Amino acid sequence: MPALLCRLTAAAVLLLHLAAHAGTAIVIGGATKSDNDAVWQRIVDEAGGPGARIAVFATAAANPERSAGLIVASLNRRGANAEAIPVAPRQKDVDWQANLNDPALIAKVAASKAVFFSGGAQEYIVDTLQPGGKATAMLKAIRQVFDDGGVVAGTSAGAAIMSRLMFRDAPDNLQILKGQWRDKREYDQGLGFVMPGLFVDQHFLKRGRIGRLLPAMQALGYTLGLGVEENTAAVVKGHEVEIVGARGAMLVDLSEASSDAKLPAFNVRGAVISYLDRGDRHDLKTGLTTPAAHKLRDQKLDPAAADYRPYLQFDHYFLDILADNMIVTAMSQLLDSRQPEVRGLAYRVRPRPGDLAPELGFEFRLYKGPGTVGWFSNALGGDDYTVLKVRLDVTPVRMAAPLFTPLLPN
Repeated sequence: MPALLCRLTAAAVLLLHLAAHAGTAIVIGGATKSDNDAVWQRIVDEAGGPGARIAVFATAAANPERSAGLIVASLNRRGANAEAIPVAPRQKDVDWQANLNDPALIAKVAASKAVFFSGGAQEYIVDTLQPGGKATAMLKAIRQVFDDGGVVAGTSAGAAIMSRLMFRDAPDNLQILKGQWRDKREYDQGLGFVMPGLFVDQHFLKRGRIGRLLPAMQALGYTLGLGVEENTAAVVKGHEVEIVGARGAMLVDLSEASSDAKLPAFNVRGAVISYLDRGDRHDLKTGLTTPAAHKLRDQKLDPAAADYRPYLQFDHYFLDILADNMIVTAMSQLLDSRQPEVRGLAYRVRPRPGDLAPELGFEFRLYKGPGTVGWFSNALGGDDYTVLKVRLDVTPVRMAAPLFTPLLPN
């Protein structure tokens, strides 16, 4: 089977030549459906299969008892021996601080083969397990599970904590694009279960979070980012990533990107973005991407090839590039058409109270470059693309206020 397929720049490879972690991090983009066998079964299988002991932390959840119960049920239906660990500040009638330091519970976690973090508010996870940046005995037990070759999985908030630094409370993409960026507010320390050079995000395509990932990576000094879509997981083993579940994940490479310090707002030129679909694999060290087997059996789209035969005729301008799935739609249309570029706009037509610079918008320019290539398949019932190495520029623009005015009678 062909193994190529797309290579990161040499600079990125050198930056990512880091020691692999011993365990497996399963980064789930949130909104995981109970019937998603690909994700739930993968967690159980990675933890050792039937009977695998999995400790479930609903620390982030608004209703911890309910969230933990649903997760435990989903895992146990796939053969696990999962159990909730009641360490959650918002769980009623439970002394969570006593449980946090309970030697019996700590020993139970240490004896597990996997740990699962629920969704909710990720600040509860770090503030509970790592208060003031200092690891508790419970967190040390979780890390030991991972270091011994076990699994740490997390969905939504439980995914956010996977990188060394994380979004703490940053729901507004445009505010972050415009420069709202505060320690312990928009960002904080994570728990660091993926390799140190990788920054992760979740609910990525559904919520248009390319708009917050780019400025966060620039501000925090990351060259690689991975944004995982809902009902989808990225299985990360050291520097190897596999996408499983319903959709895909976005890989963002800023290793050769630049910005203009003279501009008074966020900007980037020469970012490289790739969309990894379900079944695709990527090696962060070598920069090689191997599409899913069904993609390799289907249509390859290489703009540099003599037999390039794109299907689409569209020439769209995307008026809301941060809308649901819009960035991948733009990438797919770019790959599967003769157009050399597509453009889109990030802007709030109706500013909210407290919005920074209401007149400020951002134009996204996606264009083909060296190594832009992809695959298309409908073998799984949809129009599924893998799209590699699309270039991206983001430029701040001043919008008209109001954006338009009604025509008046002559």
